[in-house]
Amino acid sequence: MAEDPIRVLNDKCVGCGLCVKACPFAAIALADGPEREGKKRKLALIDLTRCTLCGACVDSCKFDAILIKEKAAENAANLADYKDVWVFAEQAGGEFHSIAYEMLGAGRELADQLGSRLCALLLGSHVGGKATELIARGADVVYLVDKPELGYYQDEPYAAVITELVNRHKPNILLCGASTIGRSLVSRVAVATHAGLTADCTGLAIDPETRNLLQTRPAFGGNIMATIITPYHRPQMATVRHKVMKEPAVDTNRTGQTRVEDVAQALLASRTKRVNFVPEKESTINLAEADIIVSGGRGLQKPENFSIIRELAETIGAGVGASRAAVDADWIPYSHQVGQTGKTVCPKIYLACGISGQIQHLAGMSSSDIIVAINRDPDAPIFKVATYGIVGDLFTIVPMLTQEFKKVLGK
Repeated sequence: MAEDPIRVLNDKCVGCGLCVKACPFAAIALADGPEREGKKRKLALIDLTRCTLCGACVDSCKFDAILIKEKAAENAANLADYKDVWVFAEQAGGEFHSIAYEMLGAGRELADQLGSRLCALLLGSHVGGKATELIARGADVVYLVDKPELGYYQDEPYAAVITELVNRHKPNILLCGASTIGRSLVSRVAVATHAGLTADCTGLAIDPETRNLLQTRPAFGGNIMATIITPYHRPQMATVRHKVMKEPAVDTNRTGQTRVEDVAQALLASRTKRVNFVPEKESTINLAEADIIVSGGRGLQKPENFSIIRELAETIGAGVGASRAAVDADWIPYSHQVGQTGKTVCPKIYLACGISGQIQHLAGMSSSDIIVAINRDPDAPIFKVATYGIVGDLFTIVPMLTQEFKKVLGK
């Protein structure tokens, strides 16, 4: 019979209950134990169906009465066999998403700290010529899978191919952008490879002592920043939000290696197919790429009033953003949402119109170079982070700004 991964040492347990309070999963209770010196006593009892081996109970016990078995990877793999930092290079139609370059910038720093190679994963159809762009951005090796079946993103074949390459080459770290595609893809790879995954990271670093990846992300509604490690499994996997990391400069003198990988035809099969693609019709520029963003919130009162936001955005060449309240009210599509559950943006100028500035929204835009807030509530939280604040009615101020910009810009 296999030994339990965690157990209570009955000769040391005094039934104090500290471990019961410390367990975040309600996996420990006090139960009647054998008598000691003729007296009844309580002992800690661990429910293994609930226990996640987080170790909180071990840390809380003052009597060293809980023993947790030394963890190891489920496949008993030697962690030393896992090398290199990998980045999934997201592209569509042969054009890389800018988040792919951001991941290369982050991956280059991590690879340099570890003294390892930075490798890019390039999947698609007729994309072999794009490998040089990834090398110019910092990749040492590009793993290329060029197949007609990978012409556009589909969950099943993309995840199956990357899982095969992970098992074949054993990367130490795998990074992916926290885009719609990235979130869908990397979670499937994590499950298939029995790896840990930290989503929506805002910071990545290497622990100099353990050489583990330190993955920092907002937690508890953005009220704290949690740093997460994956010490017992490989690869260490993380997604990073758009505009959090800086793109590396292009160096056309860099040299690297392109490795064409062959995969079994069965891995390219999918139970779904794309029937049609209808891009969202939007007259303003892409929110994620915008240097200027004009966002509207609950203060707009109704969906029709977003027209004044769009008019200002079109006048100054800006993207249109929105708070979660406006999106939840169906005033504007989710693709415009800025915040913890929407997009993270980092424009040069961010105009917040009728947005109170709850912490979830600030998590998505507080790194903007200049923040201009327009709100009639002088105590709105948005003014605490704003570079410039205007207290007043947005229905008066925003049209005035639009007219002034039209004059200045000659529109």
